[in-house]
Amino acid sequence: MYVGLDVHKNFIQGCILDKEGKVILEQKFKNEPHSMDLFLSNIQQDSKIALESCSCWQYVYDYLYDAGYKELVLANPSRVRLIAASRKKTDKHDAKILADLLRMNMLPESYAPPLDTRYERQITRHRLSLVRLRADVKRKVNALLLRHGYQHEYSDLFGKAGMGQLYSMDLPMCDRFELDNYLKTIDFLTEKINNTQDRVEDFVKYNPQARLLMSVKGIDYYSALMISAEIGDVRRFNSAKKIISYAGLNPSISQSGDKCYVGHISKQGNNNLRWILIECANIAIMHDSSLALFYHRIKKRKNHKVAVVATARKLLTIIYAMLMTNRNYIPQRKCKAS
Repeated sequence: MYVGLDVHKNFIQGCILDKEGKVILEQKFKNEPHSMDLFLSNIQQDSKIALESCSCWQYVYDYLYDAGYKELVLANPSRVRLIAASRKKTDKHDAKILADLLRMNMLPESYAPPLDTRYERQITRHRLSLVRLRADVKRKVNALLLRHGYQHEYSDLFGKAGMGQLYSMDLPMCDRFELDNYLKTIDFLTEKINNTQDRVEDFVKYNPQARLLMSVKGIDYYSALMISAEIGDVRRFNSAKKIISYAGLNPSISQSGDKCYVGHISKQGNNNLRWILIECANIAIMHDSSLALFYHRIKKRKNHKVAVVATARKLLTIIYAMLMTNRNYIPQRKCKAS
């Protein structure tokens, strides 16, 4: 049997096909254990089941796996729509398309990370969300200070000395109240970020792939765990080009007739992996001579942004080779300042 599940927050639309493509059952049921069990009673344990990668796929996927269904396929929703373009867009139709593509072995798959990798992604993404929340609050503080024409000479306004100055500033009552709330929020978020960082370092202790990545200058506990978690099983990429495309660091290509245009990076891939690689590249060029030379050679012809993105792409190629061969990176001597 071939089963397609169109998963939603509150319900699931299911479709069961036989090997000839004949519909055995189409049913809409609640997204909860009892209703799922009733639907699953209609299919055999060796049935193949497809569900789209969406915000709520994990619970259903894990429930099916724990129930003994091992032939599970996570479908890539954007590629499914390209293959099965249709004006009809109903849950029943979508479920049948998933089952039919699975039956014909034409279903474009998404990577379903194992549970430990999902936990690593969750902790690194959580830390990133806290950092971005803190950055938003800092921007509000800067906007408040701008209203009062406040200028400062701190390299980091939110360091120890800067925060002390902010807490002691003489401001009108409403502005003082607002600023105090922002500063206490920054202190709170900083504490939570530090606590989360401790948890990240605990994860790294049990992740050989992340520890291997830390042999690269510019990659610390956090970036190592994020890169490792976002990549997952590196063996699913059969070339460096594939993993570069996955990160969205590959150049976009537009072709018209005999002319082919190569543009900026596609940015169609894993945003978190692309972001952290660029962050690491900015640090690596200050410590690794070969990466620094590569960066400066491009920067002379282009600009910093283009050069650092190219360096991030080169760094990912290095990382791919390291993970495939399970070998540490041998850092180069620090280059002279240019």
